[in-house]
Amino acid sequence: MDRYRVLTWHVHGAYLESLAATGHELYMPVRPDGQDGYGGRGTATLPATVHEVPVDELASLDIDVVLYQSRQHFIVDRHEVLSAAQRRLPSIYLEHDPPREHPTDTRHPVDDPGVLLVHCTDFNALMWDSGRTPVRVIDHGVRVPDGIRWTGELPRGVSAINNLDVRGRRLGADVYLRLREEIAVDLVGMGSDRLGGLGALNRFELPSLFARYRFYLHTVRYTSLAMALIEAMMSGLPVVGLATTELPTVIRNGENGFVATNPDELVEPMRRLASDRELAGRLGAEARRTAIARFGIERFARDWTDAFRQVAGPPRRRTISIPELSSEAAP
Repeated sequence: MDRYRVLTWHVHGAYLESLAATGHELYMPVRPDGQDGYGGRGTATLPATVHEVPVDELASLDIDVVLYQSRQHFIVDRHEVLSAAQRRLPSIYLEHDPPREHPTDTRHPVDDPGVLLVHCTDFNALMWDSGRTPVRVIDHGVRVPDGIRWTGELPRGVSAINNLDVRGRRLGADVYLRLREEIAVDLVGMGSDRLGGLGALNRFELPSLFARYRFYLHTVRYTSLAMALIEAMMSGLPVVGLATTELPTVIRNGENGFVATNPDELVEPMRRLASDRELAGRLGAEARRTAIARFGIERFARDWTDAFRQVAGPPRRRTISIPELSSEAAP
């Protein structure tokens, strides 16, 4: 595969791991404090194609594409850490979320016909006013570790949301608290212990944990499609959730889960799945097939390669310097 050399920042650890799985060379600026996207590889498990570059060496870096992932980096940091030549390079802005200021009337901060705006879901693209900026959608790509098989021995649900109590109604804290009074649901993630949950876990532990449950509960009112939800589906769990944002395009009632805009309508499906392991297994198997078909890492890699080609053309061929062999070493 022809590899592109892409400069980006460490904004979303799980998404960075998926980007790294595309096989392209990723370069990330680092600062000693590691704050605001400058933490480099961090704790993520990344291949050798991901490189850290000190900020003071960034201007001399030879790259093909700049991939922005936050307003700060696009509006402010590019003028401070990139050279003039790098700022003129083909650019992509990856938008991870729907608009927060107003759900329908917010203009995206990128207003440039020379920048490609990539959204993670069709719903996000629909809600943003992208103005004159060209748009494409690239669905998430997720890879679940080999050997994960659904067992479903726990007759309850599971949900993975960080700091749910702090993030409140947007992530459905009230819906989660209401539904868990009806059917047992374990909450995992940072700060989940404050709501009686299991606490923070290494994200690589999640698939094997998910595989023990009967269903995944998704209480989110308004955000992008969670990668943890996709990982749960790939681990063999049907999804029970609010029919909001992108989820209605993923879950088909009675086939791979259940969705509704009325939380009360989710109680009965939760009870059925918790009490009927066979039903949970059947719907979970279909959820896994759905996730692999739509969110497989191979498709994700093809889409990103096509996006890089769209803005930059074919990757540049670079000359590799090979030292000459001495006469003694020559065959």
